[in-house]
Amino acid sequence: MIIKNEILLADCMDIMAEMPDNYIDLTITSPPYNLGEKHHTGNNYFSPYPDDLPEPEYQEWQLNVLNEIYRITNDSGSLLYNHKNRIKEGVQTTPYQWILKSNWYVKQEIIWFNGSQNFDKIRFYPMTERIYWLSKKPDTKLKNVINHHDLFMSNEWNSEGTNKIHKRSFPEKLVSDLLRCFPESKIIFDPFSGSGKVACVCHKLKKDFIACEKDKDYHRDSVNRLTDLRSQGTFNYEY
Repeated sequence: MIIKNEILLADCMDIMAEMPDNYIDLTITSPPYNLGEKHHTGNNYFSPYPDDLPEPEYQEWQLNVLNEIYRITNDSGSLLYNHKNRIKEGVQTTPYQWILKSNWYVKQEIIWFNGSQNFDKIRFYPMTERIYWLSKKPDTKLKNVINHHDLFMSNEWNSEGTNKIHKRSFPEKLVSDLLRCFPESKIIFDPFSGSGKVACVCHKLKKDFIACEKDKDYHRDSVNRLTDLRSQGTFNYEY
């Protein structure tokens, strides 16, 4: 069942299957990156959740997700898709390998220098992620009310975890900045809710949202976070 302004415990493909065409105005999301069972930041290794699909299977899954988001997005809508170039078995894989197979137009690639501590001296240190702005029409526009270029530094979008539960979580400032640039978007979707950042920022900005997360622990933690916010009352985000 589709319920607005709640974080649903569900697989995003199941939720999207219930949505009509042209239903969503804007999607902001960051899917699992398929980095393997373990990933590292500096000398710290994490194993937060199974994330090691065979690469062709992962890319096919992401392509299906992108095309289903395309179906449920209205003609003037957009998708802001956070991903990164990954190096596996010594070879870089770029998200363009499946994005360019999708139905979306690529409007712009935004670079986020997040300063991740990846110090393998066998290559130049990979410290950036991407926000791919995708649209259904080539003439779709955003409103650059934050007056910014296409490179965001770590002091602007500062990586955030959540109580040591979610190691891979993009910052609230990232979400709020992007939302400000799409002021006419009324229903926001996050198919990979994770820590619940998109849902929480939408609540602060009084935006309707639909979010889903299939991991029970992440879902419980994000619902608790949203509940705590609601107990404080609805308020506008302070920039």
